[in-house]
Amino acid sequence: MPHYISLGQIPRKRHTVFRKPDGGLYGEQLVSTEGFSDAYSLVYHCHPPTMVNSIDPSYSVAPLVAESDNMQHRLFTGMDIPSAGDYLESRVPVLVNNDVHISLAAPRNSMDSYFFKNSGADEMIFVHRGDGMLKTMYGNIPFGYGDQLVIPRGIIYQLEFKTSDNRLFIVESFTPLRFPKRYMNRYGQLLEHSPFCERDIRTPQFLETHDEKGDFLVKVKRGDRLWPYHYATHPFDVIGWDGYHYPFALSVFDFEPITGRIHQPPPVHQTFETPTFVMCAFVPRLYDYHPESIPAPYHHSNVDSDEVLYYVDGDFMSRNNIKPGNITLHPIGIPHGPHPGAIERSIGAKETKELAVMVDTFYPLSLTTHALEMEKPEYMSTWFEGSGE
Repeated sequence: MPHYISLGQIPRKRHTVFRKPDGGLYGEQLVSTEGFSDAYSLVYHCHPPTMVNSIDPSYSVAPLVAESDNMQHRLFTGMDIPSAGDYLESRVPVLVNNDVHISLAAPRNSMDSYFFKNSGADEMIFVHRGDGMLKTMYGNIPFGYGDQLVIPRGIIYQLEFKTSDNRLFIVESFTPLRFPKRYMNRYGQLLEHSPFCERDIRTPQFLETHDEKGDFLVKVKRGDRLWPYHYATHPFDVIGWDGYHYPFALSVFDFEPITGRIHQPPPVHQTFETPTFVMCAFVPRLYDYHPESIPAPYHHSNVDSDEVLYYVDGDFMSRNNIKPGNITLHPIGIPHGPHPGAIERSIGAKETKELAVMVDTFYPLSLTTHALEMEKPEYMSTWFEGSGE
C-alpha cells in the first residue's frame, strides 16, 4: 500500500477499550499479511466478526485446463464470452498457472444477495465496460471504464453495477500484488519518476456502517473451491478502521507514459509486480522523437516469461486486425513482434491511441477449455509476408 489511511471512528490507542454509545464494546479485528510482519489494518466492528450461523457444502470452481504445454502464439476473442446474471458465475478462467489466474467476466447483475471474499489471492479487476460501486467493509469506491480495482486477499466485497452491460478483465494473484520497487523510496512514497503518484490512487470513501443481524451469505474462495458462509451479522458493520491493507482504484487514464527519443521497452509501462509476474498498461502516448526512430516495437523473444496482452481500445499499431477484447499469448522463447507492414507503417507517426493491459508471467500458462472456444487458430501464421492478417 502506498500510504496510511484512517476512516470513520477509531480509538486513540490500538487494543484499548472502545465502547459503543450503549456501553458495549466494538469488536476489534486485525487484518494482517505475512503473519504479523507486513501491511495490516485494524478494523472496528459493531459486532464480533466471528459469528457464523452455518457453512454450506463447498464446491469446486477449478479451471478446466485443456492444454498445459503451450508453445504456440495464440489469439482469443474475449468479447465472445457470454454474459451471465451472476458475478461469480460470469467469471471465466482463460489462462492459468500456479501463480495467477487470468479471467474474463460479463456480469449483468449487481451482487445484492451475497458477498465475496477471496481468502487466498489478491485481485485486480480491470473495468473494460460498465461503471458502478465497489462496496467493502472499508468503504466504497466508485468505478468506471479504465479503472483497475485492486482488492487484497481477505477483503469482503460486493460489486454494484449501474447497467447490465459490463466487461471485466480479472487477474487473480496468489502472491501479493504491489507497486514496482523502483517506483518507491525507502519510506514507501512513490518517487518523482514514477508514472503515477498517491494523488492518482482512489482509496475507500463513503463508509457505510450496517449494524444489522440476520443471515448474510459470504462466498469465500480458497484455492479452487468456494465455501458458502452464513454470518449472523452484516459484513459491513464497520464503524472505523486504519492501516495499510485496503482496496483501491487506479485508472489507466491517470498513468503518465514514459517516452524517449527511441523505442522504450515494456518495463516503462509497468503498473504492478509480484515475485511471479508483472503487469503493464499501454496507454495513449506520443511516439519516439529521434528523427530516424521506429515507433513499432522490435522483434523479441521473452526467454523467461509468457506474454499476455488484453486489448482494450484504439488502433494497435503493431498488430493487424486486432479488436477490443482480444487476448494474445506469446509463449516463452518464441520470437514475436510487429505484423507485416506495421514497422514501415509506424515510421513518421507522432502518437498512438492504443490502450491495452499486459501480464508477463515467469512460468508457463495453461489454456482452459474456455480459451480454446474463443481461439482464432490462424493467428500463429499471421507473420507471413502477404498474409493480410
